[in-house]
Amino acid sequence: MRNYDPFVLPFMLGFLFLVVLIIYKFAQWLIRLNMREKVLFRHGMLSRKFLHAGNEVFMESLIHRKMFKANPLLGYMHMSLAFGWFLLIVLGNVESRLHTGAHLNMPYFPIFLKFFVTEKETIPFYGGFTNLMDFLLLMVLSGVFLALIKRMTSRIFGMRRTTNLKVGDKIALITLWLIFPLRLFAESLTAAQHHNGGFMTENVGQFLAAFLPTDQLSYPAWWLYSISLGAFFVAVPFSRYMHIPAEILLIYLRHFGIHSTKVYSSFSELEVYSCSRCGVCIDKCQLHTADIHFNTPTYFFRAIRERSLSGDLTDACLLCDRCTAACPVEINTTAIRIAKRATFSTSFKSDFSYLPANHTRRKADVAYFAGCMTHLTPAIRKAMIAILEHAKVKYHFIDEQGICCGRPLMMTGRLEEAQQLVRKNEALIKGSGARILLLSCPICLKAFREDYHLDIRIMHHSEYICELMDRQILQIPAGTQLFSFHDPCELGRGSGIFDQPRKILSEAGKLVKSKFEKENSFCCGGSLGHTSLSQAQRNIITQEVVNELTKNNPDSLVTACPLCKKTFTRWSEVPVKDIAEIVAEVISLGSTQSDREQNTNSLGIKVHEKQKRK
Repeated sequence: MRNYDPFVLPFMLGFLFLVVLIIYKFAQWLIRLNMREKVLFRHGMLSRKFLHAGNEVFMESLIHRKMFKANPLLGYMHMSLAFGWFLLIVLGNVESRLHTGAHLNMPYFPIFLKFFVTEKETIPFYGGFTNLMDFLLLMVLSGVFLALIKRMTSRIFGMRRTTNLKVGDKIALITLWLIFPLRLFAESLTAAQHHNGGFMTENVGQFLAAFLPTDQLSYPAWWLYSISLGAFFVAVPFSRYMHIPAEILLIYLRHFGIHSTKVYSSFSELEVYSCSRCGVCIDKCQLHTADIHFNTPTYFFRAIRERSLSGDLTDACLLCDRCTAACPVEINTTAIRIAKRATFSTSFKSDFSYLPANHTRRKADVAYFAGCMTHLTPAIRKAMIAILEHAKVKYHFIDEQGICCGRPLMMTGRLEEAQQLVRKNEALIKGSGARILLLSCPICLKAFREDYHLDIRIMHHSEYICELMDRQILQIPAGTQLFSFHDPCELGRGSGIFDQPRKILSEAGKLVKSKFEKENSFCCGGSLGHTSLSQAQRNIITQEVVNELTKNNPDSLVTACPLCKKTFTRWSEVPVKDIAEIVAEVISLGSTQSDREQNTNSLGIKVHEKQKRK
């Protein structure tokens, strides 16, 4: 029995090279975790989280569940390649062990089994194994065919654009595409000689034997198959296919509780390497409308890996998270962008002495923080004050003189300066004694939830109004107006608040649906995330969004963000209103005195007790 031939050397050398490189990279990423993350990793390895992570690795790295949900054809393409190849390896190992009777064989032996084992009698259930292996090979080949079609015309897959590849990625891609046709060719030529093939390889072998010298071509075919495997393995660490091992480690670390921060870290680098550059994010970017290309995570992460990242590329992003929502790996692109912007930003010195001093203020149950943009759209601020006073809420207007939450500084990478503002604001809010921090700006909401340390409820005004309605503090009479609602980036994708605004508007009138809503909502174009975007480019983006949201002729275009309202107002012929303005227009005091008293503790309601005298 033959169990070695020199043609296996390209495969073995490439395989050993890849294994060593993966171990080295994994060791690097794990060693560079901070102390807290290392503790989480150790505990996670010994907990049930390890099993849960293994299940997700199977569902996402092999089955590609998220990709299937977003695009079934793309999902099948990725699944057939990943899961099909995995099953070929597993089944090949089972088959080879049945043949040798050994628990372990050399790594190359199952891969090239049909070369070394030509007698059917040496493996139990040989016919079943061979036909099943042929079926799996056919499955993988169908994925290769779809990948080739996608590269030629991606529109069949619902993609207007696909990733532009550099030379290294092209080499890796070609070697990957060659592996399975060359395997079919080698096994079929061998089957033509020994009649040991399955339903596919046997028939293909007989077909080739009709016009080719199979006995002369069989051995070179196995060499070519081995060379293609070895070349692909060598190319993996330097190409986008490094995502295959990197994503597995990423899934485990996430399950152990390790996540991205606004500081570029070992985990951030792991996320960068986990990007497959599949191109799903490309069409989601609205900057294409403004003729800005090659800025999406696909190219941003590639530039990081190649150490060619520029300030312009880092800045070229609205930070709207449309790409993050579409990413099948759920890479936190925004956090990585902000972390990288810190390396290009220029700091400025300020002690922020102009901010209100932290002196004792009157106590309140609700601290209302309008935010900079709300002050620039005073109708929203007035509407919220009217709602609070209408509901007899004991509130304190904490930024009445104007205070920034710090998120604009964070978006530009000025993290140290932002932290100074955070500390100032924390002291101010804690001094109010409030149990609820109420915000009208989703940008502020995200900052306060992610970057502040406050032991109080942090709510957007759509959440708070919804609670007032649920407890009958506010009663909104049914109306007949048609509303088109725009999900602001930071409120929807950024903070997961989708249902409350819709519930409010459904009470006040009828909500018109749009295919660009919730996670797929458009950015208004006024984003603070891209500071170098010209006004003309912003206008192009905004006009497209307004056209889409108003094409069903609503009575009002409603949003829940002062920046979005200000941006839309310039271009919309339909009145643009914040959800607070809609509520302020229609509210009535339908609740009883006792209703408000019952909810005082949970909602910060102050009921002015009055004796009714007749």
